[in-house]
Amino acid sequence: MTPEHSDVTTDHDVAGHHDVAGSCLLVSGIISRIGDKWSVLTIMYLAAGPRRFNELKRVIGGISQRMLTLTLRGLERDGLVTRTVFPTVPPRVDYELTNLGRSLRGPVQALGRWAFDNRTTIEASRRAFDGGGTVSRPVPDHEDRASP
Repeated sequence: MTPEHSDVTTDHDVAGHHDVAGSCLLVSGIISRIGDKWSVLTIMYLAAGPRRFNELKRVIGGISQRMLTLTLRGLERDGLVTRTVFPTVPPRVDYELTNLGRSLRGPVQALGRWAFDNRTTIEASRRAFDGGGTVSRPVPDHEDRASP
């Protein structure tokens, strides 16, 4: 039996989707928006209902006024949050999740649950890494690998 090359490269991923890299590029801006720390926290606090700016700033500890403004503007631009100005003195502004924003509640909660459930393992890995230890697993010898 002589070795020969088999072309197994495909433009399909495991689920049968085309052009995975292109698809990733298409959604990277969205993932960047909804995956950042401040957006996640803002979405979770707005899931309970409309909130005023200063109320959000108070409950989201450590966020600056500028960062909250940028976060809310980005979420509004992406159609996840609405901003309602009431004609009162002083003006009252409420922020609320749209239907699209509310649809993120489940995935964001699942991500938060995963982070909470795995935090001690991740913290231990960080300590080992930062302390010069290793968290990598050795690659088994070729005899231990399953044959195709």
